[in-house]
Amino acid sequence: MSEPEHRTKPVASGSFFRTIKMVAWSLLGIRKNSELEKDAAQVSPIHIIVVGVVTIIILVVGLIVLVNVVVAK
Repeated sequence: MSEPEHRTKPVASGSFFRTIKMVAWSLLGIRKNSELEKDAAQVSPIHIIVVGVVTIIILVVGLIVLVNVVVAK
């Protein structure tokens, strides 16, 4: 008897814009569970991590600049 073949489903690559949109909505906390499941099937976890880290860095730097501008006046 031959062993059954294990077929894995290829991961579809999502667009860069979709990844940014997904991270932005997640940061705001307004995502539907159905959208989360669709995105999880289409976007690579590495892309999510990279976009998330870059987004947080931009947010923190933006807040620091805003505080420095307000305090300087």
